[in-house]
Amino acid sequence: MAQEAAPVLLVFLTRLVSSTWHEGSGYYTAESHTNEVYVEEAPPEPALDYRRVPQWCATLNIHRGEATCYSPQGGSYRSSLGTRCELSCARGYRLVGRSAVQCLPSRRWSGMAYCRQIRCHVLPAVLRGSYVCSAGVQMDSRCDYTCLPGYQLEGDRSRTCMEDGRWSGSEPICVDVEPPKIRCPDSRERIAEPGKLTATVYWDPPRVKDSADGVIKRVMLRGPEPGSEFPEGEHVIRYTTYDQAYNRASCKFRIRVQVRRCPVLKPPQHGYLSCTSDGNNYGATCEYLCDGGYERQGTSLRVCQSTQQWTGSQPLCAPMQINTAVNSAASLLDQFYEKRRLLVISAPDSANRYYKMQISMLQQATCGLDLRHVTIIELVGQPPHEVGRIREHQLSVGIMEELRQFLHLTRSHFNMVLLDKAGTDRERYILPVSPDEIFDFIDTYLLSEQEAAQRAQGGDPCD
Repeated sequence: MAQEAAPVLLVFLTRLVSSTWHEGSGYYTAESHTNEVYVEEAPPEPALDYRRVPQWCATLNIHRGEATCYSPQGGSYRSSLGTRCELSCARGYRLVGRSAVQCLPSRRWSGMAYCRQIRCHVLPAVLRGSYVCSAGVQMDSRCDYTCLPGYQLEGDRSRTCMEDGRWSGSEPICVDVEPPKIRCPDSRERIAEPGKLTATVYWDPPRVKDSADGVIKRVMLRGPEPGSEFPEGEHVIRYTTYDQAYNRASCKFRIRVQVRRCPVLKPPQHGYLSCTSDGNNYGATCEYLCDGGYERQGTSLRVCQSTQQWTGSQPLCAPMQINTAVNSAASLLDQFYEKRRLLVISAPDSANRYYKMQISMLQQATCGLDLRHVTIIELVGQPPHEVGRIREHQLSVGIMEELRQFLHLTRSHFNMVLLDKAGTDRERYILPVSPDEIFDFIDTYLLSEQEAAQRAQGGDPCD
């Protein structure tokens, strides 16, 4: 019985060695670190050492572990009949099998166990990030997470493989929280185009880049499009861009449009200006015009140049020269065409009370008559003592007769006719009328648009 070899089962783990790389774990090792890549084999039959303390059961040796035994025969006996051993594993290993065994009469231990390395599962890859582990998937291995540029980690920054084979914490995520980068074009200044108060301005679109995945969702413009016309002044152009995570970034630049201007021209005395565009901007043209009864002497047009100076010099408006030494009444009237209105007065003689009354009232309204471009022609008396005059200019007998026939004016009684600037008969009077009545008629029916605008702008200087 004593010579019979007592079979004792020594359990240990034979690992299958292979070079394994764990995706996303950040380490490379010569050992497999998954719970599946190994095989368990029964240990070989131990050989009893009878040169030492006699043994009933084979000596217990647990790889990566420890057996604490208590023998009824004392501390020197670790494998005698009835010895009880408590089995434990080193840190990082888990006991698989019985936690306590006893040496039986059959010279066998009552059970078997072995120590298996504690391992966690391979961590999944992190979208737009990665992790690096200190010891792969072994216990106490720490895995630190990082995100790609442009992304920020949300959740646990590190996880540790614990004794229960699970990772601490929870899986973090990488989120895009960084706004995209946007750069607007440089601010610019433009000069308004000749004859215009605006400038056409072009620019390149802004430079946009997302620091995360490089994807830009959209770019929005607040303001006019490139190639638009911008009026004088400063204008702010803003761009806003969004990435896929709807992070937003904005930029702006300024456009300043300058209108080159010449000094403001003053209208000539007894005249006015008619200008294009804004009147004194680069490329504007101003024409000098004289009031009725006045003639321009000098340059008619002046242009505002890019040097902000006008061409030419200012002309004058001088009283028109009336030529009474003409051959016909038509030639006389042509001198007033589109320049002056004519009020032709006919009376039997200079003593006629209606004539005297009318002339007296008109002499007191010289300013109003001149303001409305009215020239008075008098035809007074009977042949051969008949007198015709325009101010101090005397008319010939032939001219007087032609005027009477053309205008149908009789010598027998007082009568008066008002002609417009085209020489058309517009109103007749057989009794004296006040200047205000004449002025009201002219202001209501005979003023041109230009005259009306001048009157509205300058008011009535005769008041």
